[in-house]
Amino acid sequence: MRLATEAGIDAVRAVTLSDGDVRILARQAAGEADRQHRIAGPGSHYGRRLERLIQGIRTNGDIQYNIKVYLADQINAFAMADGTIRIYSGLMDRMDDGELLFVIGHEMGHVAENHTKKKLIMAYAASALRKGIASQENTAGQIAGSALGAFVQALANARFSQQEEQAADDYGVAFLKLNRFPDPAGTAAGALEKLARASNSHSLLSSHPAPDKRSERIRRSEKNRDEKEGSLPDSLAAKGISWYEWVENKLRDIFSNNESENK
Repeated sequence: MRLATEAGIDAVRAVTLSDGDVRILARQAAGEADRQHRIAGPGSHYGRRLERLIQGIRTNGDIQYNIKVYLADQINAFAMADGTIRIYSGLMDRMDDGELLFVIGHEMGHVAENHTKKKLIMAYAASALRKGIASQENTAGQIAGSALGAFVQALANARFSQQEEQAADDYGVAFLKLNRFPDPAGTAAGALEKLARASNSHSLLSSHPAPDKRSERIRRSEKNRDEKEGSLPDSLAAKGISWYEWVENKLRDIFSNNESENK
């Protein structure tokens, strides 16, 4: 790990963390967040619903996701760079299964597109954690609880750019398609519209700006795509490919385009 000490340097460049350092920090932050909340047990209503939803889901890439439910009324969800995803029960209460699965896919998108890694580096560069571990060989040493708690809050309430949110939304829609959920775009738009109607005091809205505008973009994009591609069943039959193969190809296209835009 190398720390830069020049005053005024950009937060992202203030520290260089290896992928291993990022995973360790994310794991520590996730553990601290879990200690601060009540987690729904596997036999609870929320635990059973989550297990039913994510059992057998397909993801793109080799990231191992750890998904749990916090028993809290907040309308919120967040992800950590190590694949940790936490959903609040207040959000689950307001979403149907498809909408909830879109939110999970959206959070997966933030991880897969390295948005959470960037936010972790920025939060770390600006936090007291640097002082506590700068003299250590790696980030696995003991970290003061107060400093780690503040670090967790910074990560859980991280704000993403419009481009990052759109990329995560597209990932969420593609995730629904990959798992053969009916009407992926309509389901995603419905989830965002519910968020738009919720109180602005909830942190999911403060960290995921303009859900109503994002809903409009998804519906508009899907309409334009349908008009451009024509009837999906006819095109599939003509090309001799399965619907599942078509979805996988679309998913890869989205990830490739987002990666090119972020370079």
